[in-house]
Amino acid sequence: MVKSVVIIGASHAAAQTCVSLRQGGWEGDITVIGDEAVLPYHRPPLSKDFLSGQKSIDDILIRPAEVYEKAKIDLKLGHRVGSINRHEKSVLTDDGQVFSYDKLVLTTGARIRRLPIAGEDLEGVFYLRDTKDVLAIKAKAETATKAVIIGGGYIGLETAASLRKQGLEVVVLEAMPRILQRVTAPEMSQFYKRIHKEEGVEIFETVIASEIQKTDKGLSVSTSCEKTFQADMVIIGIGVIPNIDLAETAGLNIGNGIEVNAFCQTSDPDIYAAGDVSWHYNAIYDTHLRLESVPNATEQAKVVAQHINGTPKPYNSLPWFWSDQFDLKLQIAGLSTGYDEVIIRGDAETSRNFAAYYFKKGRFIAVDAVNAPRDFMFGKMSLTKGVNLDRSKLANLSIDLKNCVAL
Repeated sequence: MVKSVVIIGASHAAAQTCVSLRQGGWEGDITVIGDEAVLPYHRPPLSKDFLSGQKSIDDILIRPAEVYEKAKIDLKLGHRVGSINRHEKSVLTDDGQVFSYDKLVLTTGARIRRLPIAGEDLEGVFYLRDTKDVLAIKAKAETATKAVIIGGGYIGLETAASLRKQGLEVVVLEAMPRILQRVTAPEMSQFYKRIHKEEGVEIFETVIASEIQKTDKGLSVSTSCEKTFQADMVIIGIGVIPNIDLAETAGLNIGNGIEVNAFCQTSDPDIYAAGDVSWHYNAIYDTHLRLESVPNATEQAKVVAQHINGTPKPYNSLPWFWSDQFDLKLQIAGLSTGYDEVIIRGDAETSRNFAAYYFKKGRFIAVDAVNAPRDFMFGKMSLTKGVNLDRSKLANLSIDLKNCVAL
């Protein structure tokens, strides 16, 4: 009997899982069901090159259609799965189709977190998560002159940079005392605030948007500081929520995402989860994590495919990320959560390249490298190998990185 794998969610993890299954020898059916009517695509460029118009949808596809056709992967795009029947091992789509599975893979990703204020659903107010969102933003930006962005995280700042490069006046409102506060050190926040200011972006911190109103001139954003900001368009980027609903309704174990083991199996051994939606244990940091990261989605997808193909290899990868803003490429290796010391290598106050090395109780745990690829690779390699670094040497640029290893 022909066996089948059904993958729910046409995401990065889905695109990698189906290809890795074939590469690993899977000869049964593979069906990918996605609610967007478009092939799986790279999400990072949405707020960067795709928004700025430098790349088209074809440019950001993870793989062209021919790859899926050649691998005999059945893509059911533009369909949403409404329920999972674990007893019958089947899934039901919104148009009444039933797909049976031997193995089920949940790569459902995450959805935008909505801002609970009046006016967030007005015309001219946007969220940024998929291609439809960005196409709508691009269309509005062609006639707009001023944009207000609510949220000073990476998505908000990347969007600000893209719109500013298109000539719009841009204001960023951040509710916390500093931009990027949840993910990085004060030195890094101050650096990006300086860069955005130099590029003409206005940033207001400790400012909470309280209401968005329609006016004769466009939109008006009221805030907690009693200052009102006028705009032609408003973009909200305050984070995402993992799409756990299907898994939760099906009775799978849930943590901060869908709980999985080292092989990305859920509490049902015939159901896997990978990517932004998975809550997994990371041995390097000895904690459970849910990562919104393309590398994580790709590596977990490979783990899923290997396990289904009978060649199991546990997941144990170092988290890493990146962000592009203006001419800056930020590369992050590791997780800085819980750090108690930061060593700056380079000039963060006047230059446009430097690195921040994070330590916890004297142990190197992460690096943020801005236009500093050598620092990123050195830090990533050190973290992967479990090598500690000498804090007294790192800040001294006359000392080569290879000589900064703690003896």
